[in-house]
Amino acid sequence: MFKEFTGQFNQQQVEQEILKFWDDNQIFRKSVETRDQNRNYVFYEGPPTANGTPGIHHVISRTIKDFVCRYQTMRGYRVERKAGWDTHGLPVEIEVEKELGIDGKEQVLEYGIDKFNQKCKESVFRYKKEWDDLTRKIGFWVDLENPYITYENSYIESVWWILKEFWKRDFIYRGFKILPYCPRCETPLSSHEVAQGYEDVEDPSIYVKIKLKNEPDTYFLVWTTTPWTLISNVALAFNPDLDYVKVSHRGQKIILASQRISALHGSFEILENYKGSELAFLDYEPLFTFIKPTKKAYYTILGDFVTSEEGTGIVHIAPAFGDDDYQAGLKYDLPMIHPVDKSGKFVDEITQFKGKFVKDADAEIVADLDSRELLYLSEKITHSYPHCWRCDSPLLYYARNSWYIRTTAIKEQLIEANKKIDWYPREVGLGRFGEWLENNVDWSLSRDRFWGTPLNIWVCDTCEEIESIASLEELKKRANITADIDLHKPYIDEVTFPCSKCSGVMRRVPEVIDCWFDSGAMPYAQYHFPFQHKDDFDSLFPADFISEGVDQTRGWFYSMLVLGVFLFGKSSYKSCLSIELILDKEGQKMSKSRGNTVNPFK
Repeated sequence: MFKEFTGQFNQQQVEQEILKFWDDNQIFRKSVETRDQNRNYVFYEGPPTANGTPGIHHVISRTIKDFVCRYQTMRGYRVERKAGWDTHGLPVEIEVEKELGIDGKEQVLEYGIDKFNQKCKESVFRYKKEWDDLTRKIGFWVDLENPYITYENSYIESVWWILKEFWKRDFIYRGFKILPYCPRCETPLSSHEVAQGYEDVEDPSIYVKIKLKNEPDTYFLVWTTTPWTLISNVALAFNPDLDYVKVSHRGQKIILASQRISALHGSFEILENYKGSELAFLDYEPLFTFIKPTKKAYYTILGDFVTSEEGTGIVHIAPAFGDDDYQAGLKYDLPMIHPVDKSGKFVDEITQFKGKFVKDADAEIVADLDSRELLYLSEKITHSYPHCWRCDSPLLYYARNSWYIRTTAIKEQLIEANKKIDWYPREVGLGRFGEWLENNVDWSLSRDRFWGTPLNIWVCDTCEEIESIASLEELKKRANITADIDLHKPYIDEVTFPCSKCSGVMRRVPEVIDCWFDSGAMPYAQYHFPFQHKDDFDSLFPADFISEGVDQTRGWFYSMLVLGVFLFGKSSYKSCLSIELILDKEGQKMSKSRGNTVNPFK
């Protein structure tokens, strides 16, 4: 194979000769096929997205995966390695929007969902040649000829089957809740997506005076870092067990928690002491009156969520923009003022700030409060704030309808299953990941987008009967069609069928699903299970080994665990090697958006 060593070593020449030898003699295939079929070591490849070039972190992770798989092969195990491609979701849509020079959902609709999704499909393998080339050059043995692809009908069909299983056990429901929402992408996100996008930002930190109605020159002192939500304020919350004081200060009377009296600047005299419970149901004058409430508003309420750790011990309540606020609104039957459109801009009724993105309006709102002598103090605060993990826009917390998976119903099973996983390093699994599971919330499943696995739920337009479809065959039977169809939007939205309960028509809900559900379904969908491989699936599941970056504790590791525990009562992987992030010379995470990545080919 190799030329006789002459004393001069040409690394590239040797590398090419080795790669040629492997290719010509199909060494990777032989390394698998010569091993005992009954002695499997199962490896799952986490699917990357090929609409962007590979980075140096992919070299590290693929080297580690290859190392373990070769080692187990040398021990005599049969180690199948099926490549996979993650092809759905916001990462793809955003790149296509940039390519087309459009911005936002309205422009996508104008362009046409069919043409847009076709562009998405074409774009997902834009850099596949670079990925294949890198994979080959670093010596990562994986089956690139027969990969699983998340946009294929067979893959989607397996995902539909899983969703139907959740549906049959009443684990999927539609709920109206406060959700993290990306105003640029115009879609809600799940908690594990939010966890991947925190950034340190500088925001306003203001103290506002809110005047009591029946007491002259008396004000509640309220603190907020989101001045734009004051437009929607309808109540003020006090902790019933906290101590509060009324003080004489700067010629006015100010009420705040006694433990937060340090927020005052200058001398003061304490006039009265209260328990929070004594301050309930007092009326105050609204800060803004752009929208008239439909129910009683602008009075004080009680809430255990109010603390004296920061601020003034008084929390302003806007039920449309915060979970504690929303729950308080339900408890006290408060009105919900929601003056923000789907792009995160104030609607026309907010005449003074109409059309402005809410966070951009903060400065003007603060200036307006100051001009009316209602601003006590304005500062800046640097804190960690959630941003969209793909487009980098600051997230807002909206009250809206969405479809959820009831993951809280299996929280204890998830925690127990995680304890049985061999984590490397162990503290990632039992610490970072374990703590994440302890704080589990229901999975926000649906996305108001275009290029993704359609949510397989149909609703009757007459009696509102709801039905979930598990397969293409079931759909064709219900809709009385014979030809195969593309399961993506907009084609799937045209498929209707008669309601089984009345004379109405069943129409699919418009949403697609979280692309993390796609990737978590790969143990089953890569084999088109349960439509195929029913007889030998036990030899293909669970994985003996997976490995990805530590950030996947909130991504792939989580979605894989949830689906495995729900479907089969155990994790879909037995061991997980978590790799740390690759940093630049300044200690910052390498990312394309920062422009600090290293070209792995160089």
